[in-house]
Amino acid sequence: MEHHPAAAWLAEAATAAERQGGPGMLRYVLIVMILGCVLTAWFLLRGYRRKDD
Repeated sequence: MEHHPAAAWLAEAATAAERQGGPGMLRYVLIVMILGCVLTAWFLLRGYRRKDD
């Protein structure tokens, strides 16, 4: 494993932060996460329904 000085590490982190998506990407991630939670809750909770046969 190579040793990177702190200044080089900070420079790499700054360039990686610039390449990330903007606020629109965060909005998409949050929407998909919320929809996934809702679908997972629906899938899990539908098994608890009582069948009155």
